[in-house]
Amino acid sequence: MTWDYRCPFARNASEHILTALEGGADWDVTWVPFSLNQAHVEEGDVDVWDDPSKASALLAMQAGIVVRDRFPEVFLAVQRALFAARHDQGRDIREEEVVRAVLTENGADAEAVFAEIAGGQPLKIFRTEHERAVADHQVFGVPTFIAGDQAVFVRVMHRPGDDAEGARTTIERVLDLLTTWPELNEFKHTSIPR
Repeated sequence: MTWDYRCPFARNASEHILTALEGGADWDVTWVPFSLNQAHVEEGDVDVWDDPSKASALLAMQAGIVVRDRFPEVFLAVQRALFAARHDQGRDIREEEVVRAVLTENGADAEAVFAEIAGGQPLKIFRTEHERAVADHQVFGVPTFIAGDQAVFVRVMHRPGDDAEGARTTIERVLDLLTTWPELNEFKHTSIPR
């Protein structure tokens, strides 16, 4: 699944996956970073990866990548916490001290994470995985679920809370449509009940 901490729908889908995994779902999830900033770069403009003025907007994602790859034992907690920092707490995850605090609060070694970021490899990984998702699956946003050669952009409208079974069911419905009924290309409610 693609993610960018900026997107509330990526937060919703991620929380469903995280809650289901924490509740015992036996899934092999690959988290693919995707930059909404890069997705909105105009033709001929500088890519976000090469634009120093956009560096802070890529910071939290790089931290998430480092934790995913080097500290997987705390990735689920950090993933949930970075989304919460942005969407529930209104913290600015473009600020290094905010990201450091979230990492530390959730058992990650902030010094080690930021040493990796300073070395430049997380940004290269971010760019490579983003560009691969676009090239291989025409990904244009988050969250996009990918299974085999099928990919689908999904907006789950609700959050799971602590309902692990409901979270599992929600994600399995998405996966079922993705993998067994690719003929359904678009399904969007014309209004949202409030």
